[in-house]
Amino acid sequence: MYKSIIRPILFKFDPEEVHYFTFNLLKNFGFLTKLFFPKPIEDKRLEREVFGLKFKNPVGLAAGFDKDAKMFHELSDLGFGFIEIGTLTPKPQEGNPKKRLFRLKEDSAIINRMGFNNGGVETAVERLKKNKNVLIGGNIGKNKVTPNEEAVNDYIFCFEKLFPYVDYFVVNVSSPNTPNLRALQEKEPLTQLLSELQELNAKKEKPKPILLKIAPDLSDDQLLDIIDIVKDTKIAGVIATNTTLSREGLVSDSKEEAGGLSGKPLAKRSTEVIRFLSEKSGKAFPIIGVGGIHSAEDALEKLEAGASLIQLYTGFIYEGPELIREINERLLKQ
Repeated sequence: MYKSIIRPILFKFDPEEVHYFTFNLLKNFGFLTKLFFPKPIEDKRLEREVFGLKFKNPVGLAAGFDKDAKMFHELSDLGFGFIEIGTLTPKPQEGNPKKRLFRLKEDSAIINRMGFNNGGVETAVERLKKNKNVLIGGNIGKNKVTPNEEAVNDYIFCFEKLFPYVDYFVVNVSSPNTPNLRALQEKEPLTQLLSELQELNAKKEKPKPILLKIAPDLSDDQLLDIIDIVKDTKIAGVIATNTTLSREGLVSDSKEEAGGLSGKPLAKRSTEVIRFLSEKSGKAFPIIGVGGIHSAEDALEKLEAGASLIQLYTGFIYEGPELIREINERLLKQ
């Protein structure tokens, strides 16, 4: 029903406006999802224990969809095993000027240059205080106006504010939509940032997993640096990958828009990165695989390449909640 009726209607309108419309619909009429979508699968065989946390199933929602932690209960009810909120910054910011979100329908893709638009970490915390039983990841970043040499303070601020209310953290230094942010992926500044967060984490009564989200555009040498950094800082794992700057093979009219590309065109590269990290590290740390998952087969490729968990974003928009069920059904048949 989603792909035949709902999606064609939604795709007639501006993607960012549709995003907020859908949010309001789910928030106020979430009970209708039971009429339109199949009941989520709940089965003990789908449970996964990764970096000390128990996930009810391995299919999560990637950051960027529920930036401000407004919908984590409703989205969890659709069948996700975990929800990652953010990217959150210390201060509220509007993000980049609109129009900043583009559908590439012929490519089953999206280009976004949102720019960490969010209401600030403290407003998200107030909503997270009402969390009942959803496993939450907190994706954190820096404000646009914060220079890179002071970025660590932004990450520390978000870490401290979110610590009581999320189950794991994700350090986002890989978005292409905040000027100079990706420079923080270089070995020296990244090691310093993660080391300082880990030092704070170690002082907590119960430290929480810290993960690093990386870009798919890194070279093999840079990926080897990432492996070294993970081992040196002893963070819990990696999320591979964020959006790409590549436009190879695209055919849609909006293909030259600036921003990060997500969706089917990213599938191959993100899987390559997962496999490279897994093999070159000797499976030394867990990986959450994300990028171009539009079918159960796509999900299995990520898991077979070395991912312990997966996340959806663009695939969820194109395929609907049925994709979550399809993936979990396939996993149960293995």
